[in-house]
Amino acid sequence: MADEDDDYVYDEVTGEWRPASEMKAAATAAQAEVRDASGNRLSDGDSVVLIKDLKVKGAGQTLKQGTVIRSIRLTDDPEEIDCRHETIRGLVLRTEFVRKR
Repeated sequence: MADEDDDYVYDEVTGEWRPASEMKAAATAAQAEVRDASGNRLSDGDSVVLIKDLKVKGAGQTLKQGTVIRSIRLTDDPEEIDCRHETIRGLVLRTEFVRKR
C-alpha cells in the first residue's frame, strides 16, 4: 500500500490516480523489456547490427545489412530505438530489424 504523503499521478491508460512510485516502477519495467530480432535484451548504449537493408526516408540512401549502429537509446516505445549514424542524425529504427552485437 502507498504512503499517505506519496504523490499521485493520473494514469491516462486506466483512468485512475496512482501513486507516483508505482507509476515509475511500471515505466521502468516496461522499458526493460526492449528486445532485438533474436530476442536479446537491449539497453541504452548497446551496439546493434542491421539484419536487413533499410531505405531511409528523407535521407535518400540505404543502410546496408551488417551496418553497425553504436550507442543506441531506448524510447518509450519498446519496438523502436533512437540512434545516430555517421551520415544520418535523429535515426529511429524498429527493433525487428536489428540484432545485438
